[in-house]
Amino acid sequence: MNRRDFSAALVATSFGAAALPLTASAQAGTPTEGQQFAKVEPPVPPLAPGKIEVLEFFSYACPHCNAFEPTVEAWSKKLPADVVFHRVPAPFLMNAENFMRTYYALETMNQVSAMQRKVFAAVHVERLHLDKPADIAALMTKNGVDGAKFLDVFNSFSVANSVTRAKKLAAAYKLDSVPTMMVNGHFSTSPAQSGGLEQTMAVVDYLIQRSRKG
Repeated sequence: MNRRDFSAALVATSFGAAALPLTASAQAGTPTEGQQFAKVEPPVPPLAPGKIEVLEFFSYACPHCNAFEPTVEAWSKKLPADVVFHRVPAPFLMNAENFMRTYYALETMNQVSAMQRKVFAAVHVERLHLDKPADIAALMTKNGVDGAKFLDVFNSFSVANSVTRAKKLAAAYKLDSVPTMMVNGHFSTSPAQSGGLEQTMAVVDYLIQRSRKG
């Protein structure tokens, strides 16, 4: 979802894989550059030298990211030893600054696995207004996370640094929509480009194999 399309998508009541374009070439065969994936120009140096790095740019405000999260979560639990995966919150769409800080606070507290889908559900199912840090802390408390500690981390210098780094990374990749997957600083793909949620991860796996071959 890009900046332009976000306001229109707010009126939608649901989002499913069927809403994504499905091309014939996405259904079978080897993914094609310019169709199911694109080259990143210029390439962006990976954050994890010596590993094949996969990034997911996302936003808690994005309904497409909400739909994609279960697929990404399942995929991330089966990573090969030479692959490292990081989520990167996007610096645009609704409530971006607070949502970026929310993700990095959860990461610092080792609570991403426990809370990632719950934050998405709070926004897209419960329709909670998480406009203020106190509202987000209340959500944490409701789900068994120490709300006071969360706020301390949320407002910390280290989280602020992580947010700044994410903004620079989004700029380096020329990010304009989410969810978008980046592979080893050289390739990008997304559900809209690949033809679907599962198709995206198949393209990512292909790009990982391609990265192994240099």
